[in-house]
Amino acid sequence: MKAPVNRIIPFSNVDGPGNRTSVFFQGCPFNCLFCHNPETIHLCKNCGLCVEKCPAGALSLIEGTVKWDSAECVQCDSCIKLCPYDASPKIRWMTVEDVLKEICRAAPYTVGITTSGGECTLQNEFLIALFTEVQKLGKTCLIDSNGSFDFEGDPRVLTVSDGVMLDVKAVEKGWSDELISYPRDMVLKNLNYLLSVGKLYEVRSLIFPGRDCENEETVRYVAEQIGDACWYKIIRYRPYGVREQYRKMLGEFETEKDYAERFAQLARSLGAEKAYVV
Repeated sequence: MKAPVNRIIPFSNVDGPGNRTSVFFQGCPFNCLFCHNPETIHLCKNCGLCVEKCPAGALSLIEGTVKWDSAECVQCDSCIKLCPYDASPKIRWMTVEDVLKEICRAAPYTVGITTSGGECTLQNEFLIALFTEVQKLGKTCLIDSNGSFDFEGDPRVLTVSDGVMLDVKAVEKGWSDELISYPRDMVLKNLNYLLSVGKLYEVRSLIFPGRDCENEETVRYVAEQIGDACWYKIIRYRPYGVREQYRKMLGEFETEKDYAERFAQLARSLGAEKAYVV
């Protein structure tokens, strides 16, 4: 069993509690307008457009497949910047044992792992096998998810994980449809289900400049649901990494911290005492 891994960060202190190893998988069913890493959305189509543009000669087209030489790569990201398909040739198809080896190198200095993406739950069977092995190391396992996976319909991965960090990007249907190009119903179902089984570690929502009503509806809904059961991360919109056509639509400037703090205060007033702004 292999899964497409975009990258592994040995040490991260922003992907859950403590120092953690973060594993980012390739592939995502959403197409968020504000995505900072759109190159993680699709798998490479092997069109070869990036091969001739690679200044380091780290890419080649062999029998119809783009091959990446990590040793030659200078991480200039020319390939992902010019890719018309929101993909990356710089992924590795890894086994559980492959990933575990990289996790073990950092294990003496970490408290656990967090799987992200893309959307890591697209690799559900892989996650179950990986978490089972990581727990044997005495480490915690967290899932960073956009909420597209039906956790109630298949709760097996929850039995070997310590919790989920769930994105609730928008609640109002029209605004959500526009932002993520995916029905929000499963996300809201997961919010309530994960709460009910005690597996919701954190909820994250984005605050966009000039969208007072939409921001308030999202924050109010989430805060009333979660209370003080978990952390609530209020994330300021930032244009960095956002695709140009969508950056012009959403704004060229990041959300002011004072503006976002208004919504964190609203959340806390509704019982979400662990709301904070980043």
